[in-house]
Amino acid sequence: MTETPAQPLSWKLVIDSADPHAQAGFWAQTLGYVVEDNSPLVEQLLAAGAVPEAITTHAHGRRAWLDLAGARHPDDPYDEVSGTGLGRRLLFQRVPEPKTVKNRLHIDVHSAPGRRDAEAERLTALGARELRTVDEQGGSWIVMTDPEGNEFCLN
Repeated sequence: MTETPAQPLSWKLVIDSADPHAQAGFWAQTLGYVVEDNSPLVEQLLAAGAVPEAITTHAHGRRAWLDLAGARHPDDPYDEVSGTGLGRRLLFQRVPEPKTVKNRLHIDVHSAPGRRDAEAERLTALGARELRTVDEQGGSWIVMTDPEGNEFCLN
């Protein structure tokens, strides 16, 4: 028999990507999140010689990890030393292979009542693409892709 944890577990959604910084920027703008600022930790570790410069880059106007970028909810706590979000968070990690099949997990973005079409236009301007509109008895939504082709639904 499996025991239930005494308290809820924390989590983050990790998404493979070709360009983690572009993806973090897209999703931060889409959701009203902020791109995590890891620059104080990156600069500290570089200055101490603890990490090579080759694993860093400049993104969003500051020093960042080359292969990782996060977007977090602006109201949630974060670690002030590392800049890492401690609440609702998306983490994008660079992978060498391209996306080739349908996502097994996707994000549903909920727009304000009556604002779905306006949100679809806004997201398209950010780099999303509309695939199709679904109208079923249970509701209606637009299936879209982010700039790297990951499907998400706009309700």
